[in-house]
Amino acid sequence: MAPAGDKVVVIDDGYDRYDTEKAILAVAGAELVVVPCNGDIVKVQRAVLDASAVLVRESPIDAAAIMAMRRCKAIVRYGIGVDNIDLDAARLRRIAVANVPDYGTEEVSDQALALLMAVARRVVTRHRDVRQGAWNVGPAQKMHRLAGQTLGLIGYGRIAAAVARKLRGIGITRVLAHDPFTALPESVAAASVEDVCREADIISLHAPLTTGTRHILDRERIALLKPGAIIVNTARGGLIDEAALAQALREGRLFGAGLDVFAEEPVRGDNPLLALDNVVVSDHTGWYSEESVQELQRKAAEEVARVLGGGTPLNWLNRWD
Repeated sequence: MAPAGDKVVVIDDGYDRYDTEKAILAVAGAELVVVPCNGDIVKVQRAVLDASAVLVRESPIDAAAIMAMRRCKAIVRYGIGVDNIDLDAARLRRIAVANVPDYGTEEVSDQALALLMAVARRVVTRHRDVRQGAWNVGPAQKMHRLAGQTLGLIGYGRIAAAVARKLRGIGITRVLAHDPFTALPESVAAASVEDVCREADIISLHAPLTTGTRHILDRERIALLKPGAIIVNTARGGLIDEAALAQALREGRLFGAGLDVFAEEPVRGDNPLLALDNVVVSDHTGWYSEESVQELQRKAAEEVARVLGGGTPLNWLNRWD
């Protein structure tokens, strides 16, 4: 059992209830405290000062915050991406960083399909135009059959595999993937990013955001895309050069894009992607369902409890031994 007096600090609110975390951590002898920081670095530093463990969503936990921690043993991300946490600084302080990579797989893959379908079938603009009196638009706004097309995946984990599985169900016949860190199944062909761009009709992004993947779809690679290609991003906005994407879409070099994520969130109203009819957007909501929230809160709290109990997290990201 964890020593008496352990305090676990949640630095981002956003969930209706924290009963799940409180129950799990109470068994570990720890108290849960919610201190909403809303991305404020100074508030984060104050909130984590005496925390035994930290649960975080989007707020940055930088090196300064980590170096100021007096007794922290674990930082656990509610979710998958940890680009808001300084992993190296945490490793130096022997603070384990973990995430929850195995939640929301069905939800995010469903969101990718929903965005793809909305773009490919022009659902949003048809919805708007019919309400304004249009009818039988037909060939004036061309569409293409998805069955028989090639899917390109950048990053191949649980979510990408689910996207491929679901799209095969509607007739996608070929799947390419770029992921140098993952062994691919026989049904998926390994490819460079450039080959994915040249050959795929649909590109779906599922890579983490790192220094090596930032703008993995840059201006040069976007120029390689097939005319009429569709891009779907449910991973991280920073994977795409948004200015280059907006230009390609505006010029009609691509069919469209479905975006659940943006480089800056909440997305600014003057982001040029928001002004384009061939872009369908959502508010980084792909992860969400009532079931996925419950799963996420439980698994994140269980990771903290493992560390406070003297163990190691299942999804330890900054190992030092």
